[in-house]
Amino acid sequence: MVSVREKILLVDDDSEFLGLAQTWLQSAGYSVITAEDGKVGLRRVFSGRPHLVVLDGNMPAMDGWEVCHRIRDMSDIPVIMVTVNGEAADRLRGFDVGADDYMTKPIDFSELLARIGAILRRCSIDMQEEVSESFQGGEIEIDWRGRRVYVRGEMVKLSPTEFKLLSCLMKNGGWVVTHEQLLQKVWGPNYVGDKSFVKLYIRYLRQKIEEDPRKPRLILTERGVGYRFAVRGRQSNIPRGEHIARTSTFS
Repeated sequence: MVSVREKILLVDDDSEFLGLAQTWLQSAGYSVITAEDGKVGLRRVFSGRPHLVVLDGNMPAMDGWEVCHRIRDMSDIPVIMVTVNGEAADRLRGFDVGADDYMTKPIDFSELLARIGAILRRCSIDMQEEVSESFQGGEIEIDWRGRRVYVRGEMVKLSPTEFKLLSCLMKNGGWVVTHEQLLQKVWGPNYVGDKSFVKLYIRYLRQKIEEDPRKPRLILTERGVGYRFAVRGRQSNIPRGEHIARTSTFS
């Protein structure tokens, strides 16, 4: 008898997919709850308190993009988006509303299990890290618990992906963080090698936090390697445990 592990919420209007996914997840030891439309799924996020949501993007009434956006307004529960469209624009849309991963149907259920396991392990590590309440770094201040960012005293609204990216850069302030390290930390291991995500979201960030995005002073490019957050002034209350292991980047 497999011991029950974390609780997974499956939200999809395809009953056949729900049945197959539920069987695979339960066989792997997960507790599973399901919903066949977005509105019911959103209610079950808050009533069932799942550890992770597998969410179909294309549903009637309330689609998965809207559901994910509403989840992110109130929770950091990891979300895997599942759709029939694997276009890069749709993947970017998924990440922009706060999805942690993205898969295209037809689904390989053994791969789905592997991705769920990887995300839950990362979340477990993050929860164990000691995180300070705030961080002051020159022109930028982050309220970690409230997920609020202030630039030169003004609050700036960042998407979940932008917040993750800025957090990773600031927690490694002064150090070069490679494209691969950023992809691993922000998007997950399945996206290592796709630098287009990093470049696009660096541009988004610069538009929101730089005085002149064409001449960035905070997020600096190390050409061919990655990016570095410029340390300006006193930095304090940096969360421990999130720093990326240093290697000889330029070798």
